[in-house]
Amino acid sequence: QTLLSPPPPHHPTPPHHLTSDPQFRLVGYPRKHNEGRIEVFYKGEWGTICDDDFSLSNANVLCRQLGFVSATGWTHSAKYGKGLGKIWLDNVQCNGGEKSIELCKSRGWGNSDCTHDEDAGVICKDERLPGFVDSNVIDVRHYNGVEEVRLRSVVPTKKMPVTEGVVEIKYKDGWAQICDVGWTPKNTRVICGMLGFPHERKVNKNFYKLNTERQKHQYRLHSVACVGTEVHLAACPLESNKGNATGSCEGGMPAVVSCVPGPQYVQNNGLKKKQLKTSSTVRLKGGAKLGEGRVEVLKNNEWGTVCDDRWTLLSASVVCRELGFGSAKEALTGARMGEGMGPIHMNEVQCLGTEKSMWNCGFKNITSEDCQHLEDAAVRCNTPYMALENSVRIVGGRTYYEGRVEVQVGARWGTVCSASWTTKEAMVVCRQLGLGYSMHAITETWYWDSSNVTEMVMSGVKCTGSEMSLSHCQHHKTVSCQKTAAKFSAGVICSETASDLVLNAPLVQQSVYIEDRPLHMLYCAAEENCLSKSAASANWPYGHRRLLRFSSQIHNIGRADFRPKAGRHSWVWHACHGHYHSMDIFTHYDLLSSNGTKVAEGHKASFCLEDTECHEGISKRYECANFGEQGITVGCWDLYRHDIDCQWIDITDIKPGNYILQIVINPNFEVAESDFTNNAMKCNCKYDGHRIWLHNCHMGDAFSEEAERKFEKYPGQLNNQIS
Repeated sequence: QTLLSPPPPHHPTPPHHLTSDPQFRLVGYPRKHNEGRIEVFYKGEWGTICDDDFSLSNANVLCRQLGFVSATGWTHSAKYGKGLGKIWLDNVQCNGGEKSIELCKSRGWGNSDCTHDEDAGVICKDERLPGFVDSNVIDVRHYNGVEEVRLRSVVPTKKMPVTEGVVEIKYKDGWAQICDVGWTPKNTRVICGMLGFPHERKVNKNFYKLNTERQKHQYRLHSVACVGTEVHLAACPLESNKGNATGSCEGGMPAVVSCVPGPQYVQNNGLKKKQLKTSSTVRLKGGAKLGEGRVEVLKNNEWGTVCDDRWTLLSASVVCRELGFGSAKEALTGARMGEGMGPIHMNEVQCLGTEKSMWNCGFKNITSEDCQHLEDAAVRCNTPYMALENSVRIVGGRTYYEGRVEVQVGARWGTVCSASWTTKEAMVVCRQLGLGYSMHAITETWYWDSSNVTEMVMSGVKCTGSEMSLSHCQHHKTVSCQKTAAKFSAGVICSETASDLVLNAPLVQQSVYIEDRPLHMLYCAAEENCLSKSAASANWPYGHRRLLRFSSQIHNIGRADFRPKAGRHSWVWHACHGHYHSMDIFTHYDLLSSNGTKVAEGHKASFCLEDTECHEGISKRYECANFGEQGITVGCWDLYRHDIDCQWIDITDIKPGNYILQIVINPNFEVAESDFTNNAMKCNCKYDGHRIWLHNCHMGDAFSEEAERKFEKYPGQLNNQIS
């Protein structure tokens, strides 16, 4: 029965004195995010609807109220389990066009002759209404008119973010203060969370008292009584002055708060490094902005995802604060930030909101029937306002998602030199402007020349790709650019979504073997540079090459199809293999010595990209045959079997010993991805001259120092002298 009951009382329900509209949710078990027992929140209590007289028209009205375009079906007799509490509606009869279930005929609220054995459910079409805000989002329109919160610093400062000051709240008619009589640290915690800060600290009120006494205040709120776990001030019990009276604040002053920023926003580097080490068991993946993404947790040395059953703003806020952000803006269900790979570690996470870590919350371990990656939970956290978008702009594009990049240096605006401008730098610009990912890093922008800014103010920009702002990247102290003409300045095309390629590591480990292949069968491969250099001086067609072979299966788990950067007109026909290659370099296969020196490579350069197979319900879009379109659809994978040409590393010249096999996808960052840190796979490799063993294959970033260090610590890498 526990699986079927609704969440316990701490489930974040909108305080009923703040909302007149009934709220709706889908619950029950087992189910996907777009189906379930329909529950209604009315007069402060969640209840169900009886299945008597229920119809598809009723389901259509309810699905629209839940933010889906329509219904595909409905269920009776408590298919998703029996609810608890009131049965709010019975004998409901809608025409199907009503805006709300309240407008349909029924026996009236709370009047029913049913039991919970007759609870109705709906199955909605998995497509959201345009502009719909998820029910796991604080919808401020329902609340007291509090629209926004800010801190007004009394000391002039250019430092961002502002972490201390007088609390001001925005209403339709302007900003007002809060009377601090009876103010508690719990109220402060809620304010800090809204502003993107994980923690609060004590503030010196005397310092502010003098300053604020000289000013006239407009108090709109008195006696704020937050519990501390609310994600928005408006969800706390509040007493407000009706109208815009400047209500006095007897014996008090404007509320002042001081917040502690997360490590990403601390100026002091030593402190930053110390703080960043704290949470290494939770991370966010697949989000375009800092503080959003699919929630992944580390268990038994393996990263996995979290199932979205009962995923709420309270649990999402614990994750956000643990990672150094504020409370959660949204708790996203249904893999809205892309599907993860590998295990699903947690289900039915239920936090009270006060926990230090998600691991301290109640949760269920997963059994394979419970969840799939279609149900991966994600979050959008409140993050501090940094004003980063004010120092960069893109101009001249056909849409506001593209254009030539212009940056502000001091008081001047100018262009950026496009030499060394890559996807990584473009990624940072798109993130800084809040425009998602970079689809293309443009190095010639003459066709966007619509600005009167022609001076170049920045060159030699080199980013890791994770920076918050272009000014945080390395760049030349003084501008030095070979091609200074304005038409050679840097540009970007941004996109809200991006692909994300991941290699199936276990398959590499399972499929590896050695083949001695006769030279007379390798003419085609030699023509395509798939053999090592010494093959050129071999006694063709006699003799053989020793090949390390394995299968590679590359999944697109992102939110956009992976398409080659080059258009079809520039693809290269390979007559030998009979297909077009759409990318110059798609994957590197390398064998490294234990100290990281490359000893053999696979030259696996050009690829013909296609959908070999897809997850259930997803159809293939890309196929190489007959000059077809190339790419990898979201939810599909491209399989290169161990027995096809060039799917190998030529190890003819390699001596027995211990090595590292490294595979890197999209190594030159030619195509945008939401996550480049999962593009490399490394395995420990033991070769005895006859056979080969791979062990400890794991994903990682081929280019980070941390990955290198981490790899060195693996067993089997000690005393790896090549004999």
